[in-house]
Parts: sequence; C-alpha cells; structure tokens
Amino acid sequence: MSAEKSVGNALDWLKWSVVTALLVGGVVGNWYFAEASLLVRVIALLAVAVVAAVVAVQTERGRSIWSLIKEARTEVRRVVWPTNQETTQTTLVVLVIVLVFALILWGLDSLLSWIVSSIIG
Repeated sequence: MSAEKSVGNALDWLKWSVVTALLVGGVVGNWYFAEASLLVRVIALLAVAVVAAVVAVQTERGRSIWSLIKEARTEVRRVVWPTNQETTQTTLVVLVIVLVFALILWGLDSLLSWIVSSIIG
C-alpha cells in the first residue's frame, strides 16, 4: 500500500469518526433537550444530518455512494411508467385473480372440513 493511499485511508476513517460523532451527538442532544421545542430540535437534527452528509461525501466511499445515487436517479428518469388506465386495469386483474383464488381456497377448506368432520363424527 502506498503512503499516499494510507494517508487517504486514515483521513477517511477520521472523517467517518466525525460523521459518527455528529450523528450520535445529534441523537443524544435530541434526548437531552427533550423539553425544548420540537421545531427547534428538528431543525437542529436536520442541520447536524446535513453537516454529517457533507463530511461523509468527502470520503472515498461517500463519493462512490453519491455517484450511485446520481446514476440511480438517471435510471429512474429513463423508466417508462404505465399510464393511469394501464395501472387501473392491472390492479383490477390482480384483484379478480386474488378473489378467484380466495374462493377456490375457501371451497377446498370447506370440503376438507366436511370430510374431516364426517370421519371424526
């Protein structure tokens, strides 16, 4: 391992430690200041989360995760979503099939119950 990569790895661990400390501090602070206004606590937690996210993105793993999120967003934009009519029709088909299978299972259950009660008495 080169010295440059070793230093980068150590800095990444330090940054992840800072992220962990920020998140733990936010949770503990939220608990400690439970009597404070909910709005103030939510704003403080959001601020801590944003700072933690900014620090996390500065790491190698954070950059790769951010890249993955951007690529996933691009892929979601490429998806051809069904129309309202297609969604409704598919939902109705699924509901009908579920109803048919429920009736079949109810019939089998009733038949088996009748057979067992006939045998047992």
